Amino acid sequence: MNMHSAITDHFRITTLQKLALHKLGIHTVNDLLHLFPVRYGDTAEARLVNSLQQGETAVIYGKLSGLKTSKGFHTKIAMADGYIEDETGRIHCVWFNQPYVAKMYSDGMLVRIEGKISQRRKKTAALATPTLSGDKRENTAGELYFSNPKIEVVDKLPIGVGDSLFGNDNEKHTLYPVYPESRGITSLWMYHAIQKIFKSGMLDDIEDPIPGDILEKYSLPIVKTALIWIHTPMRKDDAISARKRFSFEEIFIIQLNKQRARKMYEKEPAFTIETNMNQVREFVKRFPFQATNAQHHAIESIVGDMKRDYPMSRLLEGDVGSGKTAVAAASAYAVMTFDRLQVAYMCPTEILATQHFESFIKYFSYLPVQIALITGSGCKKFPSKVNPKGWTDISKAQLLKWVADGSISVVIGTHALIQKSVIFKKLAYVIIDEQHRFGTAQRAKLMKKEGVGSNTPTPHLLSMTATPIPRTLALTMYGDLDLTVLDESPVGRKIILTELVLPGHREIVYEKIRGELLAGRQMYVICPRIDIPDPDKEAAIIAKSVKEEAKRLKESVFPEFEIGILHGKMSPKEKTDTMIRFNNGEIHILCATSVVEVGVNVPNATIIIIEGAERFGLAQLHQLRGRVMRSTHQSYCYAFTETNSAKSIDRLKALQTAKNGFELAELDLSQRGAGQLSGMKQWGVSDIAMEALQNLKMVEVARKEAREIIEADLNLEKYPTLAKLVDKHQASSHYE
Repeated sequence: MNMHSAITDHFRITTLQKLALHKLGIHTVNDLLHLFPVRYGDTAEARLVNSLQQGETAVIYGKLSGLKTSKGFHTKIAMADGYIEDETGRIHCVWFNQPYVAKMYSDGMLVRIEGKISQRRKKTAALATPTLSGDKRENTAGELYFSNPKIEVVDKLPIGVGDSLFGNDNEKHTLYPVYPESRGITSLWMYHAIQKIFKSGMLDDIEDPIPGDILEKYSLPIVKTALIWIHTPMRKDDAISARKRFSFEEIFIIQLNKQRARKMYEKEPAFTIETNMNQVREFVKRFPFQATNAQHHAIESIVGDMKRDYPMSRLLEGDVGSGKTAVAAASAYAVMTFDRLQVAYMCPTEILATQHFESFIKYFSYLPVQIALITGSGCKKFPSKVNPKGWTDISKAQLLKWVADGSISVVIGTHALIQKSVIFKKLAYVIIDEQHRFGTAQRAKLMKKEGVGSNTPTPHLLSMTATPIPRTLALTMYGDLDLTVLDESPVGRKIILTELVLPGHREIVYEKIRGELLAGRQMYVICPRIDIPDPDKEAAIIAKSVKEEAKRLKESVFPEFEIGILHGKMSPKEKTDTMIRFNNGEIHILCATSVVEVGVNVPNATIIIIEGAERFGLAQLHQLRGRVMRSTHQSYCYAFTETNSAKSIDRLKALQTAKNGFELAELDLSQRGAGQLSGMKQWGVSDIAMEALQNLKMVEVARKEAREIIEADLNLEKYPTLAKLVDKHQASSHYE
């Protein structure tokens, strides 16, 4: 047995188990060893049936009986039900909407049941179940039962408090690991499989990828000890220490990748752009608004980076409406007024690309520079000679010709920019808006356009994002970038008034909104779903849909106003046409999913309703309401909840008190956990590494150690085991 051998080589696995393991991402011995417990149970906390009370959550060990599928008498909901019994009695267990439980388990099985104890309020025969003697018994008032409990098969029952499910009889070993499960593979199977690996002696030969001096410096266990502690901890402190070690390891590997990428990028030749900063300041003064100090600082940092002999790689992180586009325009001015260099500005959607194209035309209308727009739907535009602030359509062939010969200074577009037919003469600066919406390969294609030439200097790179990012995530995922934050709002911008609206208070809010709409303002309504799915699905009952809500609002709430819809399944042309009508005031209320583009500028839209607000993260809610922070008019955000839960309401109150989106992102991280942050799974980071993102000190330490190693040994020649892991992680990762 070795770390990279297939699981099927060492374990007798059924077809169902093989499918379950594949679903869990387990193919090799190493995969199994690194499937860590999601939590630990404690047999010392087990209860007896005769001690249970309504409303509490309890753990029971016992034997299954009377297991069968059935349907609710009134609701017709399919379910499984049965009993678990110990030496003191038995209690009913019901799994609503989970009839398959009766097929996965069978009478006589020894199991661990964990869940909430409920009580039936009235007599019903709906769940009549045979007793052990075969007699049927009705549920009567006052009967206790487990509602949707978690069930795990065990091979023996604890004898008493502190009795272990595993370990030697003389060990005070009450903790046991609980692993992710899939149909066919139980947590107990995982435990025994891992114990078999331990007994094989394979851990004696495992090489630790983390250098010993780093382990010693930060009191981290070696890999062999950590694997034993995380799978079979004698104490909770052992499990915590092991998880800390593996959290550090993954963040450390990511940091090594990022620091190495940064070092290699800095070896590339670049365009050295010597721009007169006074001229840039004069350009900024022409903006139709007063630039903030944060914008001035960002522009100076970017222009300063471009004077170096290696390419800039900077992330501009700005809260909603903080003026990132203006910073991009000023830095683009610095490039294209120097030696006729070119700029490429890539946006994730046609709506945003068109909006930025229009903004750039206004910014540069007094200068003899040419700007073009190209998108995947065939949209090719060019400034009008008749109207300097307008534009006209041109042929793709003509546009491509002028890009190739350098006549066009700025090309703004979607992913269409990376088509092979788009060839630049002197591409010196690449701006990527909402950069996390593009893959690494897409960004690389734009940075190294075919036809530019292998000896051509690498363009400077500015990535931009309006997504609030916790500091730990920024340090980890953007370790290869310099970071600039726009933390000021434009002068004259009013703070958005945010109100939490509980069920039953809608009508009052609707009347407030009616007054604003009659005054000429417009509104977004954000819904969690596009349409009502299969009515049998529970989510359909509680989640508002765009289409149904638009219909309801038109029929019974705002019949006098024009209502439109926008969602991700619409074609680019349909979305663009809808946004044009909304921007022109032809649509008064726009019902949409959260797909409504970040950065879309409709100054007259000053009201937003967010349905099911508790379903969103705080940072995402802040981004959603940012769509009405586009003018000097007073704007309003109404967060409609579907619950009266005090916990949910307390969390949402942060929207009214937090200073900015970054503060909300940090609150999300601390309250909901890293794995629950909106969009976090896109990074391709494991759950255990996500835990490190709540520990700023750990992230900073991993970053420091990685930087020192890469500075001294770029290719990790002194650390062959570590080098293999870094290369493997780089090849298989999808993080940006």
